[in-house]
This record gives sequence, structure tokens and C-alpha cells, in this order.
Amino acid sequence: MRIVIAPDSFKETATAMEVATAIEAGLKPELPDATIIKCPMADGGEGTVQSLVDATVGKLVTTQVTGPVGQPVEATYGILGDHQTAVIEMAEASGIHLVDRDVKDPKITTSFGTGELIRHALDAGVEKFIVGIGGSATNDAGAGMLQALGVHFYDEAGLELGPGGAALGQLARIDATGLDSRLKDVKIRVACDVDNPLLGETGASAIYGPQKGATSEDIVLLDRALENFADLVEPDCGHDIRSAKGAGAAGGLGAAFLAYLPATLERGATIVSDVVGLKQHISHADLVITGEGGVNHQTIYGKTPIHVAKVAKSFDLPVIALCGSVSNGYETVFEGGIDAVFSTLTELTDLETLAETTPQHIQKTARNVARLLKIRLNL
Repeated sequence: MRIVIAPDSFKETATAMEVATAIEAGLKPELPDATIIKCPMADGGEGTVQSLVDATVGKLVTTQVTGPVGQPVEATYGILGDHQTAVIEMAEASGIHLVDRDVKDPKITTSFGTGELIRHALDAGVEKFIVGIGGSATNDAGAGMLQALGVHFYDEAGLELGPGGAALGQLARIDATGLDSRLKDVKIRVACDVDNPLLGETGASAIYGPQKGATSEDIVLLDRALENFADLVEPDCGHDIRSAKGAGAAGGLGAAFLAYLPATLERGATIVSDVVGLKQHISHADLVITGEGGVNHQTIYGKTPIHVAKVAKSFDLPVIALCGSVSNGYETVFEGGIDAVFSTLTELTDLETLAETTPQHIQKTARNVARLLKIRLNL
């Protein structure tokens, strides 16, 4: 019997590899002859760097960069086992968790640190990038990132623009001649799971601005600033960044990638599954086990277990999900290809205790699943 274990992390309690290892430990005593393949997964958001570093036996790199409100922050990215690919979560440098609740203001936050991470990886000699752009604190259309990579933005007086989305309303000229020349020779895959355009009612400012601290007046100001940015960028780069799907992701960071960098915007889970060879592993399997910290009515909308299940169902394989919590509406995952869901929680407890006990809970649940399989298969 060949089993592929492809879970996401259990947020704040176990990495994807730790989850996969715990499942393996639970299966082995009951299914000692099974061949088990571990494929730690992620969806391009938090945990992607760790999952891909673990899956490819890569390494983590930490450096100091500029945070979203200009403060120095320690940010970590990964270099994969091929020594040629960097995987970056922009939230490490420009994430909303780096801004105190009482000072959230997308008019001034910058993505400069994300550009510094890219530059640091270029200095390390990488040739390929995977960049997850979820969890941003910014609404600056990636201008900060581009500034860190050598692009200059000027106002009418010829002065360099300051940081933040509001400053783009004063943008009068763009000089991209200083863009780091090494970027011409790299390939960038951007993990982007939203289709929002840059502008308008479903754009970056209107949809994501409020959670970053924008008032209704700020949203109008920021949207106009992004429109001014688009007016100047499109003739410069020759791309339609207003209506392009995903251009509005991460406060317009998607637009910057499309306009100035050799990048494609793709679903995060698709990128991760390519890197770990998920489809190839599943093509030779008899059973697939996936999971994440919680399953509910939203899981069906592109979360990692559903992506894994879709790949498995293309080979007509059964799929089991092990999850920390199972909430209302979880039954919808059955429509997405998951055949059975098991909660690993045995009692209500606090997060600190969960962080210590989650692997044991997963292992015990996996062992019970293995015993059921023995009954079903008469092993």
C-alpha cells in the first residue's frame, strides 16, 4: 500500500512537515508494510517558506529589512534545496502583523522591505523566485518594493516620492532605468489566490483597505492614488494593470509584479504542489491523507486540502483529511473530493497547550484511521 501524506500546517501549533511526520508515526504501527511519502503543503500564505524548505531540504535565511512603517524588522526567507530558488513571504517584511493596531494606516505603509528581501536573495545568486503576497499591511501598488529594486518615482517638483499609498496621488514621473538588471534573467512565480483588479469597488483599496486601517475617506483617496499610478505605469510598461486579475492583491503589489518584473500570478497551492512533486507522487498512490488546522464552510474555496483532493480525484483515489477543528459547514468539503474528515482534538484547551500536544493528537488520530483501514482492507 502506498500512502501520500500532504497536509498544510496547523497554524501556530505545527508545521506541515511536523503534521506529516505525526501522521506517519500514527500509521506505521498498524500498517508497517505501507510505503509512505510525505509532501508538506501550503497555499502561498503563512507557512509556505517553511513547507518548501522542509520538502526540498533547503535552508532559511534571516536578514534585517525595512518594515511597513519604516521600522527595522528581522525577516526570514528560504532558499530551496536546488540552491537556485528563493521562496519569500512578503508578510515577513511588509505584513499587517508588523503594524500595531492603533497605528494602522495604509496611506503610509510601504512594501520597501519586500524589495529588500528580493535584492538580498539576488545577492545570494538565486535564479528563481516564489513570492507569496498574502497578509500585507500595504496599499502602495508595490511602489516601495520597486524603489528598493532601483525604480524611482517623482512628483511634479522632481522630488522622490515618500512611502505609502497616498503619496502615489502626487506621482508625476517614473524612471525604471535603474531597475536591478539581474531581474531580467530570473523567473518569478507569485502566489496569488485572489482575482481582484487594481481599482474600483472590487479593487485593492475598497476590499482590503478597511482591514489595514483605511476609513471610507481613505479608500477614495487611495483608489485615486492607485489610478494615478496606473495612468503613468501602463504607457511605461505596456501592460493593462487596471483590470488584470490579481493586480489588486496585497494592496496592488500584484500590479507591480505584472508591470515591471518577469512574473506570473498563480494559485499558491498550484505552485507548492509543483515544487514538491505532488501530482507525480499521487499518481502512484493508493490513498491520500491531507489536512490543516481547521475545516469549515470556507475550506472548499481553494484551501490546501481541496487542492490536494482535486489532484487525488484525477487519479480516482480516496482522500482523508485530519484537522485540528471541524466547524459548521465542513460537509461542503465532500463536494471538493475529500471522502472523510477526522478531528484530532480530544478536548478544549488553550493555544499554548495545543502547541505542545498537537503532534501527539495527530498521531493518535492517524493510528485510529490506520486501524479502520486494516478492517476495511482485511489487512
